[in-house]
Amino acid sequence: MFGDMMGMMGKLKETQQKVEATKKRMDTVTLNENSNDNLLKVTITANRQLKHIAIDDTLLADKEQLEDYLILTINKAIEQASKVNEAELAAVAKEGMPNIPGMDSLFK
Repeated sequence: MFGDMMGMMGKLKETQQKVEATKKRMDTVTLNENSNDNLLKVTITANRQLKHIAIDDTLLADKEQLEDYLILTINKAIEQASKVNEAELAAVAKEGMPNIPGMDSLFK
């Protein structure tokens, strides 16, 4: 029994290290999101850090319109990045979990 506990603790530590490595890797995964008409383009990491914003000159004439574009497009980019981030971390966490009945439903 004690050996099983030590093995489980070792596996949990290994999983924790994999999670940390995955979080660091997410800094290098970039996602692009565009407004529907491609006048605004946003690049974001899977850790939800903005890397680049490209604004078409036609949007510069109307401040309110530009603000709306920024809000909508950045929110879409954050949502996309969050999905990738959560899926990657859930996959690593699931891989490291002991086989406990009912736990599979938590990682779907």
